[in-house]
Amino acid sequence: EPSMSIDLWDFAQTLYGCSGVEKACLRLQANGADVCLLLTALWLEQRNVACTERSCEALRALAGRWQPAVITPLRQLRLDWRAAAQLDQQLTLLREQVRALELQAERTLLLRLQQCSLEWPEEVAGDWLSNLAGRAGREHRDALDSLRIAVAGY
Repeated sequence: EPSMSIDLWDFAQTLYGCSGVEKACLRLQANGADVCLLLTALWLEQRNVACTERSCEALRALAGRWQPAVITPLRQLRLDWRAAAQLDQQLTLLREQVRALELQAERTLLLRLQQCSLEWPEEVAGDWLSNLAGRAGREHRDALDSLRIAVAGY
């Protein structure tokens, strides 16, 4: 089955390029959700991996260590430089390097999340997306629906 062999990074990149996905992810992120966890949730649902509180906790713990220590500071730096980079070519180049580092940090997290979940049993998937989106998902169900629609056409 093609969905089984595809790794989380490839899945995430392809899905993120689908209509409406980036907008929905950024909206959820602005409200506290972790985009890497959202993409992992959709990937696990596609693979029919059983969703348990323990497995959700394991993924949240992994992301909870990496996201604030590595990804968030890179993202913040990139955002902080946005205005100044418009007027400074060297800063524009540095900002692009920071963006590349941020992407590499996200890829590293996705690889770790995939590794963590590889041995989990497949059965009835359950609602990974709602579980891992947390409060942001409860407050922005339409954004979750956009992600579900995109993955259905994946």
